[in-house]
Amino acid sequence: MSTRTTTRRLAVAAAAALVLSLGATACGSDGGGKSGGSSPASTAGSSASSAAGGGSVPKATGDITVFAAASLKETFTDLGKKFEAANPGAKVKFNFGGSSSLATSINSGAPADVFAAASPATMKTVTDAGGASGDPKTFVKNTLTIAVPKGNPKHVAGLNDLTASGVKVALCAKEVPCGAAALTALKAANVNLTPVTLEQDVKGALTKVELGEVDASLVYKTDVKADAGKIDSVDFPEADKAVNDYPIAALAKAPNKDGAAAFVAYIQSPEAKQVLTAAGFQAP
Repeated sequence: MSTRTTTRRLAVAAAAALVLSLGATACGSDGGGKSGGSSPASTAGSSASSAAGGGSVPKATGDITVFAAASLKETFTDLGKKFEAANPGAKVKFNFGGSSSLATSINSGAPADVFAAASPATMKTVTDAGGASGDPKTFVKNTLTIAVPKGNPKHVAGLNDLTASGVKVALCAKEVPCGAAALTALKAANVNLTPVTLEQDVKGALTKVELGEVDASLVYKTDVKADAGKIDSVDFPEADKAVNDYPIAALAKAPNKDGAAAFVAYIQSPEAKQVLTAAGFQAP
């Protein structure tokens, strides 16, 4: 065989090998010519699926304004700091007060991202007005107790003792969740009570006892626990008839929608629940 013929056959073999190689590469690529490994799109889809399946909550940034029931002041202040530590660049601003007045402000257009109420009835005034984004979630429960000055000088042992001569009592106004709960408990005990003052939130009713202006007040157990150094408390069985659920919701007109969603999710997290139950709240 001549040298020229041998050279020609080697060239043909090399060309055939090249064609086979290119064909194999094409079979391992997608329609866009990318390799058969994980593409950026498939990786992003996997991350999204992980988050949807209960992965970590997205990080929040910017100001997040939270309107919350007065009875949540101590725990939410603590949780706000923890949330900020986990979300650099986020700042939680609270407006604590009576749930009914907070709901009125929200329905009147006050800028807020999150609402945490002390009763479903109060939250309903916001949801009925279209103010909530999605369904509110109950995150804790709370129960009433009788707050009395240290040493219980009037020897209050139950709701009936609140009607004794000379015993001055403070209640929350009936529009406020703690006031509505108090009326339910008093009705369950068949006790008719005339308070000397009606306060606009539970902290106001508690302060009356601390200042010695009244001899007793119906407040939440969590408020007494937070202020145990100044007052005592008396539990009563009818409190079981007036347990308040606490719902939370991101608001439809939230200026910081992502921040609102992140904070609501955090309040339902195991870490937040631990703080809330340690303060005396009950699991929903």
